[in-house]
Amino acid sequence: MVRDDLYITVPSFFRCPISLDVMKSPVSLCTGVTYDRSSIQRWLDNGNNTCPATMQVLDSKEVVPNRTLQRLIEIWSDSVRNGRVDTTESRPSVPSLDQVKDLIKDLSRQTENDSSLESLSKILCFARESEENRKSLARMDGFIVTLVEFLGNAGEGTCRNYNHHFLEQVVMVLESVLTKIEEQEQLRDLFLKKDLDSLASILQVLQQGSTESKIASARILETIANDAESKLIIAEKENLLQELLKLISPENESSVIEAGLSCLIGISMSKRARLKLVQLGAIKSVAKLISGPNPSSIAEKSLKVMETMSSTKEGRSQICDDVACIAAIVQKILKVSSVATEHAVTILWSVCYLFRDQKAQDVVAKSNGLTKILLLMQSNCSPSVRQMSADMLKIFRVNSKSCLSSYDTKTTHIMPF
Repeated sequence: MVRDDLYITVPSFFRCPISLDVMKSPVSLCTGVTYDRSSIQRWLDNGNNTCPATMQVLDSKEVVPNRTLQRLIEIWSDSVRNGRVDTTESRPSVPSLDQVKDLIKDLSRQTENDSSLESLSKILCFARESEENRKSLARMDGFIVTLVEFLGNAGEGTCRNYNHHFLEQVVMVLESVLTKIEEQEQLRDLFLKKDLDSLASILQVLQQGSTESKIASARILETIANDAESKLIIAEKENLLQELLKLISPENESSVIEAGLSCLIGISMSKRARLKLVQLGAIKSVAKLISGPNPSSIAEKSLKVMETMSSTKEGRSQICDDVACIAAIVQKILKVSSVATEHAVTILWSVCYLFRDQKAQDVVAKSNGLTKILLLMQSNCSPSVRQMSADMLKIFRVNSKSCLSSYDTKTTHIMPF
């Protein structure tokens, strides 16, 4: 949500993705994304043949009026004009528990319509009010099942343009109570039922949703990917990994990148998922994050994703071809955190010792990697890091006497022979 100059809370999906203003005449492209008519018409008149939000090539430049969304905007605008929306508060009124129970009862009997969207908005407001509220929602009989079935049956709806906004609300409500659901395995099994296609709805939100709903989608995927089978099903869903990789683009907000990385870490525990990520160019995407200035949490998770991919032959080969990436990994040792250091050492051990790549060894040496490895062995590192460091020192064929002498005299740089 963002505010206008009068401090009125404007629902994010009321704003045109191009102008960021509240839409006056919402119309949808064949991709399902809705824009203000004047903004998208200007885009198309300039010769563009893609959807601005998804950059998908348009099969048709025809626009269809989104009557449902226009009606919602009109209702909201009337409320603002008539003073029924508080212009001094950034939050709408929070419904009571009894009111939420009634909303949920009604929701279970509704399909995708104006009333159900409004009900979901109120339930989301209730969930965000307190942890106790989220616990209450997670424990309500049939509530989680209703949400997942909405996602699974979305393809049966007749109004594709409306589904996009409706699914965003469902996803954000579900994500708000994720950590309060006690039976995570049951949630996973329900979500991945063969007669439902909940992953298709998650994919649609990742492609067309707001920043907030994309983060929620990634967190849901991370939660349900809690066994080998679920990780594989998610990885094999067409276009899903591609959309997750888009989340970790350096141009995105930190919260989006972190959510994407966390999800990829969970999914990439599957070998087939790791191979698919490598094939999709994940090495280059993650390398950009490692090379750039990012918060420690993003650096740690970027290195962890790279570590999982370095466990495959194909991944190690691509890492070795990226000299700048290897140099950036070396720089993370003893600089970010002990967690980041361990991931970095594991990657370098994979390419230098396990893969025995001469080019990678040369880059590590030129990047002052040997000095860092020696310092690391003298630190309070874990036994596994110490062993990997020792393995790497052996293959560099450094004159041990010269290295030890330089180290003992606290020389700041060690040159390999």
